[in-house]
Amino acid sequence: MNTLFHIAFPVKSLKETRRFYVDVLGCEIGREASNWIDFNFFGHQLTVQENPELVCEYPAFRGGENNFPTYHFGTILPWKDWHALELKLRDLGVEFQIEPKLVFEGKSGEQKTMFIVDPSGYSVEFKTFEDGDAVFKK
Repeated sequence: MNTLFHIAFPVKSLKETRRFYVDVLGCEIGREASNWIDFNFFGHQLTVQENPELVCEYPAFRGGENNFPTYHFGTILPWKDWHALELKLRDLGVEFQIEPKLVFEGKSGEQKTMFIVDPSGYSVEFKTFEDGDAVFKK
């Protein structure tokens, strides 16, 4: 078994969150109850808990050449899967928070990235490396 990542956070609406993560991103549902859902988020466990009062909105962006949301989560996909997801999101008419693009071009860590926003306002990043060994390369 590979080491898996788990994250849990509050959401505004379980119904809208379910629609987004299942219908848009293709995640499968694991366990669930009346106020929470476990999603298989690209092989990792994402637990959402309906509690709109605790949803945090962090509109801050870090500056510099690649201006990304300071607070975000996401996954690193294989090159082919990232491109397939980009096409799927475009076909579904999903609005990008940050359009798909190549960043750190010609540098260590060169990657493609794209950001979308879930129904609770959380920034979700999808990135890929043509060279899979470059993820932690300095």
